[in-house]
Amino acid sequence: MEKKMKSVWFVFVMIVAFLMAAAEGTDSIHVSGKVLCQDCTQGWNEWVSGAKPIKGSVVSVTCLDERRRVMYYGSDLTDELGGFDLLLNKTSCYGKPLNPHNCFLRLVSSPDPVCNIPTDFAGGNSGIKLRRPTVVYRGLTKYEMGPFYYTTPMCDQPDTNNNHDADSNITEKDTNY
Repeated sequence: MEKKMKSVWFVFVMIVAFLMAAAEGTDSIHVSGKVLCQDCTQGWNEWVSGAKPIKGSVVSVTCLDERRRVMYYGSDLTDELGGFDLLLNKTSCYGKPLNPHNCFLRLVSSPDPVCNIPTDFAGGNSGIKLRRPTVVYRGLTKYEMGPFYYTTPMCDQPDTNNNHDADSNITEKDTNY
């Protein structure tokens, strides 16, 4: 019985060691998600659950170094289902390691002539940081981001803030860049 417990314990320790080594040794980062069009002119049910994918929309990822300089920039076009999949190498072109927590994902453009106003729902317009990976397995780290949305100009809410000096009070902490 004691011999069996030792072998079970050994297998458990080996599995944990393998998983830890796999998480540390990842050499590529995948960032995926969807881009959809949300039309507010529809009824509430269609607005909430009837978003349509946008083919050919551009999504970008920008990674910064510890001094907040751009270290990596990449973009991808969405497919017919509105999906994108960006592949990043964990080592930049300068040989420095890429820290995914210093990377931002954002909407760039929409080819749809009607649905082309980026919304900040899920951080698509202002940019969202890569926080927690959804998959870490062997040489792969994957971040699956929530859907990003564009809307029609009719649905865009104008900025009603009359304080034009408000932009001068923005600190570095308030922005992604």
